[in-house]
Amino acid sequence: MTIGVTLTKFLLEEQRRFPSSSGNFTSLFSDLVVAAKIISREVNRAGLIDILGATGSRNIQGEEVQKLDDYANTAIIHAMEHGGHLSAMASEEMDTVIKVDAKYPRGNYLLLFDPLDGSSNIDVNVSVGTIFSILRCCKGPNGCDVEEKDFFQPGVKQTCAGYIIYGSSTMLVYTTGNGVHGFTLDPSVGEFLLSHENIRMPERGRIYSINDANSKHWLPGTAEYIKKIKENGRDTTARYVGSLVADFHRNLLKGGIFLYPADKKSAKGKLRLLYEASPLAFIAEQAGGKASTGAGRIMEIEPVELHQRTSLIIGSKLDVEEAEACWKAHGAQREGFV
Repeated sequence: MTIGVTLTKFLLEEQRRFPSSSGNFTSLFSDLVVAAKIISREVNRAGLIDILGATGSRNIQGEEVQKLDDYANTAIIHAMEHGGHLSAMASEEMDTVIKVDAKYPRGNYLLLFDPLDGSSNIDVNVSVGTIFSILRCCKGPNGCDVEEKDFFQPGVKQTCAGYIIYGSSTMLVYTTGNGVHGFTLDPSVGEFLLSHENIRMPERGRIYSINDANSKHWLPGTAEYIKKIKENGRDTTARYVGSLVADFHRNLLKGGIFLYPADKKSAKGKLRLLYEASPLAFIAEQAGGKASTGAGRIMEIEPVELHQRTSLIIGSKLDVEEAEACWKAHGAQREGFV
């Protein structure tokens, strides 16, 4: 690792590896970094200003919108809409796609994002994060207006995916299909510096993360896997923050498995495919891990809805494969949990 390499320099060096590159992706990413810095600033001083708590409204998911959710959503839209690199955006917080205003130039990319994952934990100072996915716009900037169906691309078609975690430090982790790299924000210079180059997830982890309070709703495959973990004699430990980005980030660096599977209450699963599961699956696979519904690969799901939900089992490769085996042994494929 080279100390002091900024994210901008790293992106430019990556761009130079592809002589035909126009530089549009690098510029797009730079706009996203500006939004991340703005959100990080507000998260870090949230307790000092009137930005904690709920707005009183609910989003498309039926969840209560937190003030910081709303702030982060607006910050990303305003940072990205004028750059000329996007055709449209989609946010977990909004019902429909966000089309780039005709007064701005349009680009060849689509952006999907969860502006502030885990925001209900912000009042108690638990880490939260922004998750994003970048897709190619098949129509091109001069084509017809972008429609919802243009976002319905499987994870294997992602150009880039990443997240920004706002915790004891602010860290950006991303992949473009050439490994996973992490950058930590140095507030003294206002730059993201390379801190974790070519992250590799251990093949087997000691940590498992699942909401045990849902055990009464678990399907047999999930119950069997958790029972197996507890009885296998390995030195395992349960860690569940309840903020997807925080749980995933820990397991990415230390190894482990995160499960939010389909159950009797949520037959299709609870997490959003396009905003959460698919981008994190891209990162996991690029780091040597795996992401599954329990019956199949997350990255191969063909989306049919903008806010489609899915079962998610993600983490160290051997752990996920063991969980998949339990699911399949109890008929996950036959029952259609894909």
